[in-house]
Amino acid sequence: MTSSAAAERAREFLSKASRFRLGDLLTETPHPGTSRLSQAARECIPAALAQLFEVDRDVVETYRRWIATDAPARIRDEVVGALRAGGRLFFTGCGATGRLSIQMESIWRDFWQQRRAALATTATPHSHTPTPPDWEDRTFSVMAGGDFALIKSVEGFEDYAEFGRRQIRDQGVRAGDVVFAITEGGETSFVIGTAREALDSGARVFFVYNNPDDVLRATVARSRRVLDEPRIEKVNLTTGPMAITGSTRMQATSIQLCAMLTLMEMVLRELQTADCRLQIAGGNLQSAICSLQSDAVPAEFLRGLETIHATLASKEVRRQVAQWVALEEGVYRARRRNTYFAGRLGVDVLTDTTERSPTFCTPTFRKFDDAQAAESWSFLFLPRERTPDAWEYLLKRPLRPVAWDLETVREMAGDAEAPRLHATVQSIGREEILRFRIGTDGLPYRASGPGDSAACIVTEEEMAELLAPDGFYRARLEEAHAAGAATALLFLGGPAAIAEVRAFLHTWHVPCLPVLVPLPETEQLLGGPLRVGAKMLLNTLSTCTMVRLGRVMGNVMIWVVPSNLKLIDRATRYVQALTGLAYEDACLRLFEAVEYVAPRAQAGWEYPAVVGLAVTRARHGGSFVEAETRLYQELGIEAPAGG
Repeated sequence: MTSSAAAERAREFLSKASRFRLGDLLTETPHPGTSRLSQAARECIPAALAQLFEVDRDVVETYRRWIATDAPARIRDEVVGALRAGGRLFFTGCGATGRLSIQMESIWRDFWQQRRAALATTATPHSHTPTPPDWEDRTFSVMAGGDFALIKSVEGFEDYAEFGRRQIRDQGVRAGDVVFAITEGGETSFVIGTAREALDSGARVFFVYNNPDDVLRATVARSRRVLDEPRIEKVNLTTGPMAITGSTRMQATSIQLCAMLTLMEMVLRELQTADCRLQIAGGNLQSAICSLQSDAVPAEFLRGLETIHATLASKEVRRQVAQWVALEEGVYRARRRNTYFAGRLGVDVLTDTTERSPTFCTPTFRKFDDAQAAESWSFLFLPRERTPDAWEYLLKRPLRPVAWDLETVREMAGDAEAPRLHATVQSIGREEILRFRIGTDGLPYRASGPGDSAACIVTEEEMAELLAPDGFYRARLEEAHAAGAATALLFLGGPAAIAEVRAFLHTWHVPCLPVLVPLPETEQLLGGPLRVGAKMLLNTLSTCTMVRLGRVMGNVMIWVVPSNLKLIDRATRYVQALTGLAYEDACLRLFEAVEYVAPRAQAGWEYPAVVGLAVTRARHGGSFVEAETRLYQELGIEAPAGG
């Protein structure tokens, strides 16, 4: 029997569904190359990895086409001109692109912080730099939900253009600034709101997206208005369908990362060309700048991208990653925990772990003092003792949460939605973020034990922290091993560094599963190939692991969490496709399932896939309790305790 609440929620969504029915978008269509991914993963993990990395070839080819145009140089010139005139640079996004925005700000700030530290160690009483001291503070990220959303998705923000307007207005966007409004599909209301507010403020706006213009114009009215606005420059980076249907955290965001890193590298070189006396930790910045001019950056980046993609797709790297997939799969099947440790790539790792929750319905990071919420399958710790310091180390700046009062929310969302949305705002402030203890002060709340695993993600720059007896990474892996946990290491570096790490592992008493990824030689100051390679590898690791755990059917993510209007549409389409029901009936079935799991979801407990529940009930009838039991049996997964 259908509850009145579920029926009302379905009617409410259907009344505005025409604005969010996105099944015709290219990013929402299945990729033919991965149509049998779940079957392949069951039979042979390296073969499944090959399918996933093959789709990343679309990123390489799209990047090749993009740099063949004059767009990179034109955009660089506008950004450099704005910065030299006193303007600022904004990256805005939501979900995966919001995390990309935070990542870009962190990478930019990290470069200038390293440069400042290097100058401090080499300065003489008579030395000075003509470079303005505030380049570091000229970039801002605007993510739907603020910094809290980096670690846990914030429900509802994506659907409100006014929220986007307000967040970028709160950051003080003004004439003379440059804004990159980044949206995977090109239709996100929040991101469009940031673009509109920036335009109204007199800023220069670039709209970065991943769907063909004609499809967007025909499908989404709000996107059509942006595409038809002559004052907004469009940056179309369409790669095609995603490896997992609709999972735009993968190829769509990867190509956007490539483009943004390229532009920022070009901008950096232009800003520093006149100052060839700088030193940076670990090398000579003068040499790097003078040998690779701004115009040469795209071709150099392409060479690095081609090389790192070929490396990841190689038989040897796939063999190593397959072992890591099997390790994590075994840990999760046994209801145990995996813990990551990362430093330079901390924001990259956190991005991937956060995105697993809405994509595959895994428990989010648990706050250190919340004993009721489900234990996080994975967690991240950084090489800082105190959590406030760890967050600043990760972001390269102080926390920047959203803080609005009820009246502000009411002005944007109306009387009916204001109380619910304001309650959300109250739950994503600074103190709530700090309850995610990602410094080593959080380790006592997540001690490893038998059946658990610990993995360190290490770059060549951080190698000493692995090789030294008291190094951060070495200590963490030795502690995990002593506690009975399995251990793994992802190391990315040059051939000589990899040889040194391999020799160390051979004599080390800790039996550590190695994933050693050689990086191409490059003069990219912002580490382009490293960042893109790490993203592709982590995306593929987590995706293949979840496929093995039954959270994907074919290449459809049947465990997607319908936490906003776009995802409600996506989940409804999945129910429709798997049952043959009409869209309206599938939507009702979905909301019935959402209502059934709501108490567990609100308490932070584990709960079954709502798409899977809706499909199982539609096919077999019976109660939700019966459907849940059958679903877990069919997937070969043990039901969570209390489920």
